[in-house]
Amino acid sequence: MAVLFIFSGLPGTGKTTLARTLAPRLQAVHLRLDSVEAALKTSVLAISKSEDAGYVAAAAVARDNLLLGNNVIADAVNPIEITRNIWMEAAFAAKVKALNVEVVCSDKQEHKKRIETRRNDISALTLPSWEEVKRRRFEPWTRHRLVIDTFQRQVQDSVDDILNAFSQLVRFGSY
Repeated sequence: MAVLFIFSGLPGTGKTTLARTLAPRLQAVHLRLDSVEAALKTSVLAISKSEDAGYVAAAAVARDNLLLGNNVIADAVNPIEITRNIWMEAAFAAKVKALNVEVVCSDKQEHKKRIETRRNDISALTLPSWEEVKRRRFEPWTRHRLVIDTFQRQVQDSVDDILNAFSQLVRFGSY
């Protein structure tokens, strides 16, 4: 049975790094919202502030892949419950389980360093500044989720934690 991995967390916490490492291990589709929103921006529609368009489009692609039996990793900030629910609705429509993963960097200095030194690998994407990240609205979770703190952890250790939660979800229905 396919599983939808719903990654959330502020920019610079390590979501994409984890997703890129996890995807081949699960033979999962990696849906990076930054890529979808950059494509919308450079399309003929020239959508520069996509609001929910990127989430809705990516969730539709997620649902299609889940229906084919593919695991999917949704890599997005998912800062508010509304965006998190878009992914949950995709999992529900495909009749699959979802694993919510909140990625954090608990050390502010390390998080700031990551924001200030990261490279932009999507030309149409403007990376946020540290000030923008600090001001970003991020609602507390109301649902159960796995919290991965990437501060002073090897990527593989965090991926192993996600894989363990995945195994429990598949085997027992919860983690």
